Amino acid sequence: MAQAHSDAHDSNAYFVPHGSRWPVFASVALFTTMVGFSGWLNEFGWGRPTFFAGIAVLAAILFKWFGDVIHESLRGYYNKQVDTSFRMGMIWFIFSEVMFFAAFFGALFYVRQYSTAWLNGEGDGVATNALLYPGFSAGWPSNGPAAIGGHFQIVPAWGLPLLNTLILLSSGVTVTVAHHALKAGHRKQLLWFLGATILLGASFLYFQATEYMEAYHELNLTLGSGIYGSTFFMLTGFHGAHVTLGTIMLAIIWLRCLKGHFKPDDHFAFEAVAWYWHFVDVVWLGLFLFVYVL
Repeated sequence: MAQAHSDAHDSNAYFVPHGSRWPVFASVALFTTMVGFSGWLNEFGWGRPTFFAGIAVLAAILFKWFGDVIHESLRGYYNKQVDTSFRMGMIWFIFSEVMFFAAFFGALFYVRQYSTAWLNGEGDGVATNALLYPGFSAGWPSNGPAAIGGHFQIVPAWGLPLLNTLILLSSGVTVTVAHHALKAGHRKQLLWFLGATILLGASFLYFQATEYMEAYHELNLTLGSGIYGSTFFMLTGFHGAHVTLGTIMLAIIWLRCLKGHFKPDDHFAFEAVAWYWHFVDVVWLGLFLFVYVL
C-alpha cells in the first residue's frame, strides 16, 4: 500500500521530480570528459583514458536518467502542460544548436570573405599585408600564410560527400514515413522505416570515417592544413558528432517502439528525435554547399 501511495500522482498537477541525483553526477562526468579531452589534445598520457572514462560514466548516467524519465512517462506523470514544456525545451535546444553551427559557418564566411583578402592587401588590408605577411597570396582553399601544413588536396564534392547527402535526405524521408506509421497505428511499418533511418545514419558515419581516412592519408588534408583544414574538420566533425548522437537516439526510440511504447496521439519522444534528425539533415545541406561545393 505504501508503494502504491508513493506512485500516485494527480494528473492535473504539474509533475516536478524531486531529489534527482543525475544532474550532479552528469556534471561531474562531463567535467571529467572535458579535462581528459584537453589533456589528450596536449598529449598528456592520462588524457585519453580520462576522456574515455568520462564518456563511459556519462553514458551509464544517461542510461539510468533516461530510464527514470521513461518510467515517469509510462506511469502517466506527464500531463499536457508538461508535454508543452518538453516541446518548448526541445525547440530552444534546437535553436541553441542552430546558433552553435551559425558561429562556425560565420567563422568560415569571415575567413573566406575578409581575412584572406586583408592579408593579401586588398581593400583596407594594405597595412595588414605589409605588417604581417607581405608575401601572402590569397586564395581558397588556403593552407595559411607561409603554407602552414604543407600542400594538400580538397575532398571532391561529387564523391562521398554527394553520396552522404543522398543518404541523409533519404533518412529524412524514412523517419517521416515512420512518424506517419506511428500516428496511423501501423507498428510493423513503423519499425521497418525507423530501422531504415538508423541504418542510413550508420552508413553516413561509415562513409564520413572513410572520407576522413582518405583525407589524412592520401590528400594530406589534416587539422594542421592551415585555416581550410581547421574549418573543414571543425564543421564536418561537429556535424558527425550530431549524427552520432541522433543515430543513438533513434536506436533508443526503435527499442521503445519494439516494446510497444508510444501511442498515436502521445509520442513526443519520437517527435523530438525526428525534429533533431531533420535539423541534422538541414545543417548537412549547408555544409555540402558551403564547404564542399563552393
